[in-house]
Amino acid sequence: MLRRNVRLRREYLYRKSLEGKERLLYEKKRKIRQALEEGKPIPTELRNEEKALRSEIDLEDDQTAVPKSSIDDEYANASERDPKILLSTSRNPSSRLTQFVKELKFVFPNAQRINRGGQVISEIVEACRSHEFTDIVMVHEHRGEPDGLIVCHLPFGPTAYFGLHNVVTRHDIKDKKAVGTMSEAYPHLILHNFSTKLGERTSNILKYLFPVPKPDSKRIITFANQSDYISFRHHVYEKPGGPKSIELKEVGPRFELRLYQIKLGTLDQTEVQNEWVIRPYMNTTKKQKILGA
Repeated sequence: MLRRNVRLRREYLYRKSLEGKERLLYEKKRKIRQALEEGKPIPTELRNEEKALRSEIDLEDDQTAVPKSSIDDEYANASERDPKILLSTSRNPSSRLTQFVKELKFVFPNAQRINRGGQVISEIVEACRSHEFTDIVMVHEHRGEPDGLIVCHLPFGPTAYFGLHNVVTRHDIKDKKAVGTMSEAYPHLILHNFSTKLGERTSNILKYLFPVPKPDSKRIITFANQSDYISFRHHVYEKPGGPKSIELKEVGPRFELRLYQIKLGTLDQTEVQNEWVIRPYMNTTKKQKILGA
């Protein structure tokens, strides 16, 4: 299994190394297309390659015209099977963190929770790869209050780091009707205001934690971005008075997420490229809208 993982990782890095060459080739083809459409002469530096490039252009379609990157490859086959998630915590979790992770187990379908114990991150990641887990969700705390959530996509990444704020567990929600048996049906997702390129990337990381629901599912999970804080809400709905009467109930938990880093690798890799990381100057009002308007 270790040899197989090394081979797959080497192949992944090799495909990633070709991205620069593919992007350069795409730019050359784009210039030729643009010149032909506008009736302008072919750029001087491309005239020696024009014949070969035009033959390649003739063979392309909508799927092959734009080069795909390793970021596209990460979730290219994600819809072919349901996600399988491992949930864990930092070492020696408090009772509040343990309760919160138990509730997250019902939030994410097909999730399995383990006690961290003395296991190191590399052992957890390797075990998840060998048992075909698709994601690892790790929750951290500070002085008994959950304050961090990590989402690591397997087998090669990415890994997204979120700050956790205003965590309210199910039994802390003031509406007592919300406390009851939690539905385990696959939920419908609402992703609101992820309009930028980074926002789309973040919504993909969150979206692929959930399988495709059935049309009659009455469970709704919402990720709503406002000023780069992602509000998580969990509801079920009923139709007590017929199809035109809908009653919405919050079942919890409730919290806010703040993205601060995305790495192009897995949780156990320390020397990997940062795809994006928050900087101090990004906290200013002028540059605050990172994920969406």
